[in-house]
Amino acid sequence: MGTHVSLGSFDTERDAHKCYKEADKLYHTPSITLDNYSRKIRFLPMDKAVTILNHRDNRIYIKTPIYLRTGYFSYFMKDGRELKFDNDDLFYYSSHRILMRQGHLYVNDYGMQYSILSRFGIKSFAVAGKDYTFANGDPTDFRYQNVIVVNKYHGVTRIEKNGRISYQAKIHLNGDFLIGRYSTDSKAAVAYNKAVDYARDHGLVKDFIMNYVVEYSPKEYAETYTSVHLPKKYMDYIDSLM
Repeated sequence: MGTHVSLGSFDTERDAHKCYKEADKLYHTPSITLDNYSRKIRFLPMDKAVTILNHRDNRIYIKTPIYLRTGYFSYFMKDGRELKFDNDDLFYYSSHRILMRQGHLYVNDYGMQYSILSRFGIKSFAVAGKDYTFANGDPTDFRYQNVIVVNKYHGVTRIEKNGRISYQAKIHLNGDFLIGRYSTDSKAAVAYNKAVDYARDHGLVKDFIMNYVVEYSPKEYAETYTSVHLPKKYMDYIDSLM
């Protein structure tokens, strides 16, 4: 098909030849599909098989294990798991392999490891089902309309009660201290940051995570910061540690 596809390296010339024959069979046997190809290969790596099937069916060569669908694409992990993404992400994942460690999906980029959830604004400390959810219940569907970010700021939790939504700011020390409940998650995030600043200013050494509040300009952030009042119970506790 006019494209050179590297199939990998093998211990023997015989194994390399068998891999080549399997690849050739995939290219020229339309009845072999994503649903049954794993039963047809023994020497050809799975990711190479997906690349070949995509090249055969869609006439586009992509070096990562991506198969183009109508309106989206699938990325296949080594264990055969299919992840679904919007076409907006095609260029990125065409050049970045998705890896998994301890159940977390990530890519290597410029020598650093980044969770694939970071592309949705989901922080590394986020908890599935609490801080983000999947609209259709499928945790392998990473299309943007399916990923719902519930709590995007550290120390902030969305609360729904009697049909009303508020945002609760808490800081964890020896236990959880409630800083307050606010009408927006951005204001709650500022309240959390102010609680962290108070603790640090009074000598408490802890690796706190600070929030970068994207909704506010520097002036708006300063005004909100000033308007937030920390609970006396919290300040008394910090003062008692001195």
